[in-house]
Amino acid sequence: MEMPPVNTCTAEDCAYNLGQTCHALAITIGDARHAHCDTYLGASVKGGDRSAVGHVGACKMSGCVHNVDLECRAPGITVGFQGSSADCLTYQSA
Repeated sequence: MEMPPVNTCTAEDCAYNLGQTCHALAITIGDARHAHCDTYLGASVKGGDRSAVGHVGACKMSGCVHNVDLECRAPGITVGFQGSSADCLTYQSA
């Protein structure tokens, strides 16, 4: 299984975001109740691997149609703000 890429991330104030691209090697989604990006870090300093595109390493949203055994099986995801939370916008309730 390949980890799905973060195709777009509009949480531009995240430390791993540069040019709406996630540069964390792997992110975690959710807390079983809310599909937020657990890896999101609001900071002015930028980090991650700028030569890499982020991927979903784990997903705790067992009620998502893309989740199989707590792994994301979507072809790719989008992360963006819903209110004040950076969320997986690809999340779909099963």
